[in-house]
Parts: sequence; structure tokens; C-alpha cells
Amino acid sequence: MSNTNLVRLLQLTDPTLPVGGFSHSYGLETYVQKQLVHDAASAKDFVLQMLTQNIHFTDAAFVSLAYDSIAHKNIEQVLELDEECNAVKLPRELREASLKMGMRLLKIFSPMHNDVILQQFRKETTSRKAFGHYCIVFGLLAFIFNIPKQDALAGFYYNAATGMVTNCVKLVPLGQQQGQEILFSFQSVIHDLAQKSMNPDRDLLGLCCNGFDIRSMQHEQLYTRLYMS
Repeated sequence: MSNTNLVRLLQLTDPTLPVGGFSHSYGLETYVQKQLVHDAASAKDFVLQMLTQNIHFTDAAFVSLAYDSIAHKNIEQVLELDEECNAVKLPRELREASLKMGMRLLKIFSPMHNDVILQQFRKETTSRKAFGHYCIVFGLLAFIFNIPKQDALAGFYYNAATGMVTNCVKLVPLGQQQGQEILFSFQSVIHDLAQKSMNPDRDLLGLCCNGFDIRSMQHEQLYTRLYMS
């Protein structure tokens, strides 16, 4: 990967990118309040399970498939994936989080590149004929920016892991050193997941642990909340 493409990947996966990811815990807040995640070990297990049993079969798979679709200039398939992504996100808060982040990602980067399919997709989202989920937009941008697919997937997993670890540090709470040690321990996991996501099984799209969805739904009813999801 060239230095230019590396810089593009770093910007696309930057945790400080203003898409609103910091506002969402994706159900972690429920786990913490129920004391299911309460120390470094349980926090590490939460992130591991979320990466391998949820994101692997949902958002990361959609990133991969969206990347391939735009590579073949197939806007119809991109729209189908976007609709399918909306269908598999059962908790309302998770669905809304994905939509808000996707639209913000489009708003940030679409003026920077005049790709026909990207502009058409933005037009479809503006007219509400498409949803514009974050993982779909991420996959489109990764291809447009000439980022190798496996590198884009590794970056996507790393971004997700960073967000969850940051939330664990704040909510459990953990020390910053503990958070970095957890993140460091996932290097080989992220590498392996990126490889596996190169050719996702379409029949397994949406497969996840029901517990994550249930905790995300319960988040809506928590007495106190720091996060939007």
C-alpha cells in the first residue's frame, strides 16, 4: 500500500473523525450497569465476542461486499446490501447509530471525490430511496480511495475495537494502560478476521449473538445513560 493510500486509510478509520462514533456504546452500557462487564478481563471478552461473533457476520461482511460491488460498478447491488444491512440490525438504537454515522461519513468525503457511484448513492440517500449505513459507505470509500481490501477490513475492525475499548475505559472504568493492553492483544485477531472477511458467506449475513441485540434493546430503558446506544 502506498503512503497516500495509507494516509487515506488512517483518516477513514480515525477514531476522532466527526461521524459521532463516540456517542455510542453498542449495548456495552447495559452490560456494565448489569455488572456483566466489570473489569479488564470481562471487558476484553466483550470486545472479542463483539468482533468475532457480531461484527464479523454483520458490518465487516457488508464492508467487504460493498467494496466488491463498487469494484464491479454495480449500484443496484450496493442498494440491495444497504437494504439488507438495515434489515439485520434489529435494535432500533443500533440501526439509527449506523444510519447517522453513515450519513456523516458521506457528507465528509463525498465532496472530495467525484466518483459516479458514490454520488449516485448519496443522491439515493438524500431522496430517502437508500438508507446509507456506515459499513456500506465505508466499503465504497475504501475502494474509491484505492485502499487494498484486506487493509480496509483490518482498519475497520481496528476502528471498531478502538471505539469499544475507549468506551470500556470510560464506563467500567479501566486505566488507560489496561485499555491499550487490551487493544494490543487483538492485533492477531484483527489480522485473522480481516482475512476471513475477504469472502464473506452471504448465507451467514446477520448472524450474531442474541445477547448483544437484547442488551442493546435494554439500553433504551436504562435509568441513566451516557451513550445514545
